Amino acid sequence: MDLLPERMVAKRPALVLIGGGRLREEVRRIAAAAERELEERELPVGRHTWAAAPLVILDTTAARGCAEAGYVRRIGVVMVTEGEPGLSDWQAAAAVGVECVTALPGAAVGLIEKFAEHAETRAGDGVVVAVASACGGAGASVLAAATALRSAALRFRRDTVLVDGAPLGGGLDLLLGIESAAGSRWPDLVVEEGRVSAAALHDALPAAAPGLVVLASGRGGAGRLPGAVAPAAVRAVVEAGRAAGDLVICDVSGERGPHADQMFDCADLVALVVPARLRAVAAAEAVATYIRHRNPNQGLIVRGPAPGGLRGGEVAELLDLPLLAAIRAEAGLAARLERGGLTLRRGPLCRAADAVLSVLSASTAQVA
Repeated sequence: MDLLPERMVAKRPALVLIGGGRLREEVRRIAAAAERELEERELPVGRHTWAAAPLVILDTTAARGCAEAGYVRRIGVVMVTEGEPGLSDWQAAAAVGVECVTALPGAAVGLIEKFAEHAETRAGDGVVVAVASACGGAGASVLAAATALRSAALRFRRDTVLVDGAPLGGGLDLLLGIESAAGSRWPDLVVEEGRVSAAALHDALPAAAPGLVVLASGRGGAGRLPGAVAPAAVRAVVEAGRAAGDLVICDVSGERGPHADQMFDCADLVALVVPARLRAVAAAEAVATYIRHRNPNQGLIVRGPAPGGLRGGEVAELLDLPLLAAIRAEAGLAARLERGGLTLRRGPLCRAADAVLSVLSASTAQVA
């Protein structure tokens, strides 16, 4: 089974959620003038479809429906009205968080400008990967960190940003042995108006290697609780990295909740790590179904040992997921993690990281 992330196989059209009539015809006319393609849908749409579209165009009814369904707020949402908007239109726009309300046909130029501002995905745009686990101890955090180290070593992108999505996980800075390094962690991050500068982010975060910065969770201590991760802050960080052309790797691990859902929604690829054990595979069925509801672009990493002899291909067939890699346990890994943090050497973990990066390389080549 091939895995080519949907967002990256082709340039994506703008998503249109308009009931019909003259307003839809006017949007079609403007899109033709701007030489942009449209994907016309009706509610409900999948959360990944909502998150992945470069531009979303709504009418008032669709705006209300999206708000009621709890779709995540995102940049690149425009509401159009037939004639000047009234109070109910502005209320619907505020509920879903649109960038602007455009009255058609009079303000058609404004919609053309939004088409230009939110252009299709380009080959130089950043890439986002979420790494999740089927169960505790699967090794998602280790794979996320290893993929980040490998990306930096190979200069896969000019910069790699490793984002900690497990606020109770002890911190990716500790896993990488940079817990004493100066720099901001999640509790220190200030996101203003839903935006954060990629350059400021690169400067503020501790570096684990040349070209690799880490946004780690804060740790408790002295009666303090680790800070929660806000979904809006997750999106701001991820979109900053994407806009800068970075590789953004989100360690979701076994976390579920609004901030983890945001990482799934934003990802071009979700790598699911599953130990080759029967109970882990059983748990992975539910996890894969949950993720698929938010993002169809999943790939599987099967990690040994396999006490019952389960093979990677068998697990992939059971879960109906493309197999990225099946790896054995890496000798000495636990000791390396205890003695100064993760270091990457040739072996199973490195091969798994390369498998994730190879999918992204092949996919970005489709766009180029």
